[in-house]
Amino acid sequence: MSKVNLKINNIPVEVEAGTTILEAAKASGIKIPTLCYLKDINKIGACRVCVCEVKGARSLVASCVFPVSEGMEVFTNTPKVLESRKTTVELLLSDHEKNCLSCVRNNNCELQALSTEFGCDTGKYQGVSCHYPVDTTTAYIVRDNNKCILCRRCVAACSQYQSVSVIGANARGFDTHIGCAFEKDLSEVPCVGCGQCITVCPTGALREKDDTDAVIAAINDPTKYVIVGTAPSVRVGLGEEFGIKMGTNVEGKMVAALRRMGFNNVFDVDYTADLTIMEEGTEFLGRLKNGGVLPMITSCSPAWIKFCEHNFPEQLENLSSCKSPQQMFGAVCKTYYAEKLGIDPKNIVVVSVMPCTAKKFEIGRPDQAAAGVADIDIAITVRELARLIKKFGILFNELPNEQFDAPFGIASGAGLLFGATGGVMEAALRTLAEIITGKEAPSLDFTDVRGTEGIKEASYDLAGTVVKVAVASGLANARKIMEKIKAGEADYHFIEIMSCPGGCVNGGGQPIQTAYVRNNEDIRATRAKAIYDTDKAMKLRKSHENEAIQTIYKEYFGEPNSHKAHEILHTKYTKRSNY
Repeated sequence: MSKVNLKINNIPVEVEAGTTILEAAKASGIKIPTLCYLKDINKIGACRVCVCEVKGARSLVASCVFPVSEGMEVFTNTPKVLESRKTTVELLLSDHEKNCLSCVRNNNCELQALSTEFGCDTGKYQGVSCHYPVDTTTAYIVRDNNKCILCRRCVAACSQYQSVSVIGANARGFDTHIGCAFEKDLSEVPCVGCGQCITVCPTGALREKDDTDAVIAAINDPTKYVIVGTAPSVRVGLGEEFGIKMGTNVEGKMVAALRRMGFNNVFDVDYTADLTIMEEGTEFLGRLKNGGVLPMITSCSPAWIKFCEHNFPEQLENLSSCKSPQQMFGAVCKTYYAEKLGIDPKNIVVVSVMPCTAKKFEIGRPDQAAAGVADIDIAITVRELARLIKKFGILFNELPNEQFDAPFGIASGAGLLFGATGGVMEAALRTLAEIITGKEAPSLDFTDVRGTEGIKEASYDLAGTVVKVAVASGLANARKIMEKIKAGEADYHFIEIMSCPGGCVNGGGQPIQTAYVRNNEDIRATRAKAIYDTDKAMKLRKSHENEAIQTIYKEYFGEPNSHKAHEILHTKYTKRSNY
């Protein structure tokens, strides 16, 4: 590709042709502020915060969409540019609910940061402002348009990442606002609860429904036995909330913090990820050998399940009947473990810590009450856990590294892999390869299904049995896979689908990073690397070799896919309308 020479603030810069001013400035060590811009999905030049002066141009230009040209002279910090940016932010603030001290995004709000950076007068522009009812109709998301700045990043995430497209810009002019078609509430449209809109929102206009008070009440109820379990990817995201470098596994400190919060047991949902492999792998082998419905598709991601129910109801039989690891966790806590403790399941409260907002919806799905009471009582996000740790006055960075409790704290590296796209497939292949071939696999690293690509395909010859697999992350990619299956163009046996791009490491409940970080660092790959590095260092790396898993089958279920296992660990799905 040809090169272009230009000057930015009188400094010579050489970049590829087609590069924008924003990208060229970054390459030369200059950060231009943005609000609406989000790499790959939202290049609309709408907010005007990224404006610059270009010599010879009649007006300021939006650097995020303006391409460089040979000999161009750009100025990013002239008085005219700085004043324009300041005025833009002040105008946004004039119609913004400014209860910053009580906002969940206080100190992690891009509008707030720019206001401080530019020295804005928050009350400079007074006049008519918009007031919207807050949408709290779902179990997982709160939408507050009084804090919306119309950047449309949420709209782009919903349509580009997820192909769900249930939100967009309604009305025109001063009345423009983000909403659903016909001003319906989120609960009335096919929203799947993935939370990707929350992770890209620069302000507090979108947030998860907070359940931290329910956790505090449960811990302090002397009549309740309170158990907590953490999902695989929580340990590689939580540290970011405490200033720890992205991609750091803080499992030990996380366990220590949860123990100090007062939970009766601190368990690892990686354990029931291993249990899922046993059930799902056995189910797959049964379908493969007995002419069952293929391809079989994983069922761990509740947003994916709801997406399938809305968009591909005719293919629900392709879904594995296994509950997700979260729901299996609650089910075994309130059946097998409750019996061991001699406690009535009604007096057990199970709290899950998830990287996912859709898990809040999943706990209320039908057929999720193995013991006659809800499998999971409360599902909180990584962000909610961080808020609880801070509220409890726990000095997270100063904590020692502690271990999960037995028996549900014993898990394999395969279970840990569930946190990254391709991880469920790799975990399953580690077990399936040995069951099908009857011998130890030469390598446990199925690298073909790793990586952050949206769709991955592979084929494995296991002692003459050819298994063709596919992996998709992000529901837009899931839609492509499902359309191929629907058209009879997909020759797969087993498919893993995760709703969030990159998998749970990039879930809608993970710590929120600014657009600048999202645009310049591969968050998915960085967090996933911590998972793979941890797995590589573990001695126990196969689900079927987990002694705690072997014990629960010996003492309780008998064998994978037994009648009792189906009653407790499996579920059914619901056909839903898509309007």
